[in-house]
Amino acid sequence: MCPRLIPSALVVGLLIGSLPAEETIPPGIHTTRKSERLLPLPKEEGVFHFLIYGDRTGGPPEGLRVLEQAVKDTNLLDPDLVMTVGDLVPGYCAEEEWLRDAKDYKDIMTNLKMPWFPVAGNHDVYWRGEGRPPLEHEANFEKHFGPLWYWFAHKGMGFLVLYTDEGNPEKGAKDFTSKDQNQMSEEQLGWLEKSLAEMKSLQHVCVFMHHPRWIERTYPGTNWDRVHQKLVAVGNVRAVFAGHIHRLHFGGNRDGIDYFALATTGGSVPGIYPGAGYVHHMNLVTVRPGGIQVSVLPVGQVIYPKIYTLERQDDLDKARGILPELLSPRLPLGQDGLGAGLVQLRIANPSTRPVELALVPSAEGNEWFFAPEHVHARLEAGEEKTFSLTVARTKEGLSAGVGIPTMTLETDYLTEGARVTLPPRTINIPVGMKTPDAAYFAAPAENKVVNFDGASALRVEMTPTELPDGPFTIEAWVRPTNTTGTAPFIAKTEQSEFALNLANNVPGFHCFLGGKYVSAIAPTDRVIPTDAWTHVAGTFDGQEIRLYVNGQLAAKVAARGPRATNALPLFIGADPNAKSQPTQYFIGSVDEVRLSTSVRYTDAFTPAERHATDAATLLLFHCEEMIGPFLPSDSKDNRYAIRAGSPKFVPAKLHP
Repeated sequence: MCPRLIPSALVVGLLIGSLPAEETIPPGIHTTRKSERLLPLPKEEGVFHFLIYGDRTGGPPEGLRVLEQAVKDTNLLDPDLVMTVGDLVPGYCAEEEWLRDAKDYKDIMTNLKMPWFPVAGNHDVYWRGEGRPPLEHEANFEKHFGPLWYWFAHKGMGFLVLYTDEGNPEKGAKDFTSKDQNQMSEEQLGWLEKSLAEMKSLQHVCVFMHHPRWIERTYPGTNWDRVHQKLVAVGNVRAVFAGHIHRLHFGGNRDGIDYFALATTGGSVPGIYPGAGYVHHMNLVTVRPGGIQVSVLPVGQVIYPKIYTLERQDDLDKARGILPELLSPRLPLGQDGLGAGLVQLRIANPSTRPVELALVPSAEGNEWFFAPEHVHARLEAGEEKTFSLTVARTKEGLSAGVGIPTMTLETDYLTEGARVTLPPRTINIPVGMKTPDAAYFAAPAENKVVNFDGASALRVEMTPTELPDGPFTIEAWVRPTNTTGTAPFIAKTEQSEFALNLANNVPGFHCFLGGKYVSAIAPTDRVIPTDAWTHVAGTFDGQEIRLYVNGQLAAKVAARGPRATNALPLFIGADPNAKSQPTQYFIGSVDEVRLSTSVRYTDAFTPAERHATDAATLLLFHCEEMIGPFLPSDSKDNRYAIRAGSPKFVPAKLHP
């Protein structure tokens, strides 16, 4: 036996009847708190939104990708409907190509979750080539898109579409540049007057067309004034929207009607200059009983909040941490300041998404030559590539003001349907000096030290692998000039690496091991004086970290695990921040800074006044004097520091 069919209207009625009666909720703010502040409530009135797309054509085929993004943005905004202002397809072709282009446009627009409405523009109806019919592509447009002129109502608002490319079949091919083809026909004018009368009871009416006929210098001698007077007479037309000129344009308010021309939604523009009116965008229109409000939304600026998962954040952080790894030796300069060489860099993408990179070298004063001038690359997930730059200094002489060449690393993280531009990173191109004469590192007759004034430091570029994970020693002679505050005098920290610091002149050694900082800090009664030199050393042997003050063990703490590394510079006289800039400046003098790849001290010792270099010496700065902007290191690979600010090298009595 067949089941009995119930009319759908009855089903709806049964469902509605089963719902509980709506409870009356009293107006106002509901709270258990007492407050003298009265919070105003929002308007209780009907409101809805719709979007308008600009021209799609005139640009490269990639404009379809802009349209795709606009559709994604629109679905997130969820307006009631989408309007257009014409030029949906490239056109100016015969039927076969026109049909193919129309399909491309419609295939994208079918992804909208709300209805959309076409407007015919010149690209949509102009036929060029063999077999041109008198009305060109008008029949194709009405078959595959919709009527050339029409109107409909939605929530008390009328949407009226006009056709501005009727042309004149007796004058040959359609041509909007011809004055006598820029007239609205009596047929359409009659339909317009009748339609406006039919919409007279609606609260608002908006008009949509392709050519902004109100711009008289572009469209001289048209009969737009007749159209405008008909719009004014009905009394409820609020705005007219057009396209075609591919640039944002407000034609003013005329007799209570706002005139807007849109730029593009994938069409040709000379570049994205929103301030100049060139932008891929959508117009967002908010409709209330009292009127409409129009705003411009650039395509790609609507963000879906549910993409911000912890997994995505972690992956973005991996991409944000991308830094080039130096493969070639530091570019050496002679004492005449001239030098050239090949700088090789390896960049790896540790994230799960592709990234696009740009390396842009620069230097102040046009002292440096680069070839190529910049490098662009795309790295897939997990991919690495090697790049080469020729770098040369063409200006003679070395002075303290010599500019160090840098590279700006620009990174775009590519997600599905979006491009995330990450903060740029500035990286110093490794440049040093050819090995100074041995006499430079010999003990001078009068010892010098480096003095920091609280706004200066010495910067040493270091990659994450230059100090191997494992045992090491960091040490220096230090003489503070104040007794309060916390400041590192040697540091490479940023949730990683190591530092020697003073906290109210109590020394400490800190190292990031096994996922956390481990600190060996001297007892509070071991304050070092401001009027004498103190030798401070920190060691890590794989089992514990130790702090030595003037050769005596001051503190030790058990410590295991890998040392977290970073690509930040080592600063003498400051601490690096995440952008490789100095912070927490030290005030006082420092001398004989040495970083070693071994544990130099296991028992009490007598600190050397002048440290010696050996196979375990990674860095050794005697702090005597600079050569131009460089302070060379007495080590096997000719490392160096550069000025940050204006540290002074001054004579000082030898250490006690």
